[in-house]
Amino acid sequence: MPASSVFAYALALAVGALLLWLLRRYLQERRYRRRPYVAPAHNNWAAAPPPQEAPLHRVALLGDPGAVATSGSDPVLNVLASWQAQTGPAGTIIILGDNIYPVGMPAPDHAKRPQAEARFDALLGALNQFQGQVVLLGGNHDWNKGRPDGWEYLQRQEAYVKQHLPTAHFLPVNGAPGPVTLQLAAGVLLVVINTQWWVQRGPKPVADAKEPFRQLRSILEANRHQRVLVAGHHPLYSNALHGGKFTAKQHVFPLTTVHKQAYVPLPLIGSLLPLYRKLVGAAEDMAHPRYRKMRRRLLRVLHDFPDVVYAAGHDHNLQYFQRHGGHYLVSGSGSKTAFVQKGGQASFVHEHTGFFSLDFYPHQTWLRTLEPGTETEVFHLRLYPRPAVEPAVVALPKRLEQFLGG
Repeated sequence: MPASSVFAYALALAVGALLLWLLRRYLQERRYRRRPYVAPAHNNWAAAPPPQEAPLHRVALLGDPGAVATSGSDPVLNVLASWQAQTGPAGTIIILGDNIYPVGMPAPDHAKRPQAEARFDALLGALNQFQGQVVLLGGNHDWNKGRPDGWEYLQRQEAYVKQHLPTAHFLPVNGAPGPVTLQLAAGVLLVVINTQWWVQRGPKPVADAKEPFRQLRSILEANRHQRVLVAGHHPLYSNALHGGKFTAKQHVFPLTTVHKQAYVPLPLIGSLLPLYRKLVGAAEDMAHPRYRKMRRRLLRVLHDFPDVVYAAGHDHNLQYFQRHGGHYLVSGSGSKTAFVQKGGQASFVHEHTGFFSLDFYPHQTWLRTLEPGTETEVFHLRLYPRPAVEPAVVALPKRLEQFLGG
């Protein structure tokens, strides 16, 4: 058989195998997409409800709300309003970045400034009704999607918050890397770190890239007696786009990762984009060298402090991971949703709008999901104290059991 025929035959087999794999993936995804996934270890979550009394403090973790409806009828903001009414002053709302889509707060004469103000005003208007504390973080979109002039965009947004919601905390101040702390309640400490600082191009506040992690370690060491929540924009674990997870459709129509309606079929070639973002990564992906270095340094610290909760946005879904004794949240579906893969290391994932809430009781911490359009809660879990692990029961041989008096 000529070499050209052998090559053509091998290519045809490879193409056929890829198409079969994509078809299988597509059928699997259709079965579980937009349905909550709970890992087998937590299948009995509904049998253990949270305490009935009011918590000591509650924290709403709302990520990526930058595309909320400006009509006053946004579903997520309506859920947030209900949460505010139930919580009262004993609570904190943390906006986890990407507060204004698509590029943050442009200059006053920019064509996109009116749209940016309208969206941000809708969010700030909802937050202005809250009696508790409000904390806002900057995300990559708030820094003009990481472009070299992003610091200017971030500073304009921070100034806008000071003018229209002066009681809110925009942290860290002026785009610094942090960490900064805020005491939320007795025994409950918030630590904010500006993860965008490490992946941002162009001008930004001058700082030693390693010093914030040394400071974070010192803060966590000095506060072992408290329950600590660390907040940043970028997730440290993710089963979604920025963690290198793609749908079968995105392999065939890769441009839909940029625009949902860009259905330009590019089979085979289209698989190169997911492969690139999984192995090399765009600047906002975990695989990118700057993100990867920041993530590695941050995890090196957090893994030494069990029971710390790390909350992020960035990926447009809800995800919860238990890793090395710590708790890692992705609460980035404040105004958009995107594919999230079930299983893997995740304890819970859901492709749905909404946000996580942390309820701090005197001796317990509970994680809850709040989603518009769902009649019942799709997941909750006690994070602290961690449930005791039942000792494994080992069956003894019958003769040995009789000898031991069993």
